[in-house]
Amino acid sequence: MNIGILGLGLIGGSLGFDLRSQGHHLLGVSRREATCQKAVTLGCVDKASVDLSLLAAAEVVFICTPLALIVPQFAQLIAHLSVNTVVTDVGSAKEQIVKDISPLWDNFIGGHPMAGTTDSGIEAAQRDLFVNKPYVLTPITTTPTSAIMAVEEIVRSLGANIHYCQPEQHDRAVSWISHLPVMVSSSLIAACLSETDPDVLQLAQKFASSGFRDTSRVGGGNPELGVMMARYNRQALLRSLQQYRHNLDELTNLIEQENWAVLEEKFKSRQQARPNFVK
Repeated sequence: MNIGILGLGLIGGSLGFDLRSQGHHLLGVSRREATCQKAVTLGCVDKASVDLSLLAAAEVVFICTPLALIVPQFAQLIAHLSVNTVVTDVGSAKEQIVKDISPLWDNFIGGHPMAGTTDSGIEAAQRDLFVNKPYVLTPITTTPTSAIMAVEEIVRSLGANIHYCQPEQHDRAVSWISHLPVMVSSSLIAACLSETDPDVLQLAQKFASSGFRDTSRVGGGNPELGVMMARYNRQALLRSLQQYRHNLDELTNLIEQENWAVLEEKFKSRQQARPNFVK
């Protein structure tokens, strides 16, 4: 199968690695010629170009650009596609993207692989990135069954675990487990930097180990991605941030009141709840 990838970064490059290894013919498009050359050299794609017309031969196209570019890039891509071409994206917010693209293209289905690293760019691409990771598909009532089946078959071949939901359900869910953690993690780093005693700050930086590394990881990632999460999932994220603030206030009050028994019960209940999210 001829598969096109528009956007040759971490996700696009990783898709290319896995799908090319299965015998598919991969066509890649990037805004930078250097990225195109690198993708071919690494073996992520068979051919690459800065020209969208390269994707005219693709039977399925994955749009793997940053969130803000998905709709504008697709609008330019339309002129080069056959009406039978199936198009999907990998954006981490779905409602607005599906709402914007679906009226323009019948064979579109929104998608979001819940996989990645804090690194970005084609150099960060890796094999088997999607194995045993959730991959969300967000068809709507007008999405053709043939388009759903085409993308589902490819996603299954990646070893990913497929989940289906409505675009708005997706956005509310990821606001809790993906977008909120980025904001919280970033705030943790900022809070540490607010230490006014330079000696204490230096000690904190020297003492930081696995606990800080784990909790600060996503907050120290791609700044552009963090902004796009906030911009394109604004309402759901605001709701999550407000609830998180409420929980912080609750903890603050318990510590101020030295109510250690209730505090312990809070920690116990959250200890019991965590395995439902991290399996």
